Amino acid sequence: MTSPQLPEEQPSDASTPPLTAGEVMPSHVAIIMDGNNRWARARGLSGVRGHRAGVEAVRAVIQRAAERQVKTLSLFAFSSENWRRPAAEVNALMELFLMALKREVKKLNDRNIRLSIIGEQRGFSHAIQKYIHRAEALTANNTGMHLVIAANYGGQWDIARAAQTLAEQVARGELKPDEIDETCFDEAMGSSNVPPIDLCIRTSGEQRLSNFMLWQLAYAELHFSPLLWPDFGAEALDVALNDFCKRRRRFGMTDQQIEAQGA
Repeated sequence: MTSPQLPEEQPSDASTPPLTAGEVMPSHVAIIMDGNNRWARARGLSGVRGHRAGVEAVRAVIQRAAERQVKTLSLFAFSSENWRRPAAEVNALMELFLMALKREVKKLNDRNIRLSIIGEQRGFSHAIQKYIHRAEALTANNTGMHLVIAANYGGQWDIARAAQTLAEQVARGELKPDEIDETCFDEAMGSSNVPPIDLCIRTSGEQRLSNFMLWQLAYAELHFSPLLWPDFGAEALDVALNDFCKRRRRFGMTDQQIEAQGA
């Protein structure tokens, strides 16, 4: 897990690539932050040092995403499978997460950024749950970028929980089975306030989704970066965003239909 951190206030980078005619920025960018441990091992450091180094990448990416007017930025911080890691590493990650919630939320609020934490929060300590609720309440009315942190989260868990919610509604007579469609299923998701993902980035050269936001990724464009997460920063995000802008999204249609829509 890499704890969410807000970048210090800095002037915008004048080198931020402008959009050209016809290019559209992704509204929702999601990132699977991977490679902290490998980055640390390559330097003879502990895994925890790698996670701490990854914080700097988080700072840079949040700042650049805001500069490029990304509306929603989702970061996969801690999966439901990460509890299987060594206890010392998990404990250190929880300490980093709690520290970030205590120290960074005011900065998020000052920058008009709204924070949401998605995942099974009951798996966290009472202290972490308390600060999650405070952070979300403090930033709930902000109108800037929506920062979503997926912590103790799994895409299959999210889908299964939505199915359970709908089954309970059917059992109570509130919903008929034939009324269940993509819209009501989406509303039953624990991440229902998160829009579909336009661009999903994974770092460290791995090319898999690792059970991350499977429902929201249905039509996402995928970008795999060879960089380990602590080495991923503003310039690497620009590469991914510019790659997205060059792609044609068809959503099941043909090129001719897409061209006719743009005519």
